Amino acid sequence: MAYVITFPCAGEKAAECVEVCPVDCIAEGKDQFYIDPDICIDCGACQAVCPVDAIFHEEELLDEDLPFLEKARQHFSS
Repeated sequence: MAYVITFPCAGEKAAECVEVCPVDCIAEGKDQFYIDPDICIDCGACQAVCPVDAIFHEEELLDEDLPFLEKARQHFSS
């Protein structure tokens, strides 16, 4: 399981999450930041500092947010 960055981050890209991640699993994409689901250790540090409340645990995603998990997987597979 992993944390996922969702729509509120699009265009915001504040980057507080990147600074606190202990395993460097967050990377900047063209439109937002993404969390690598294969590296995330589920610590929640990123969620605690997100100024736009865009980060949710994979198990807590709403149906409309599920595409953001797939976008993260695609971002790190290329």
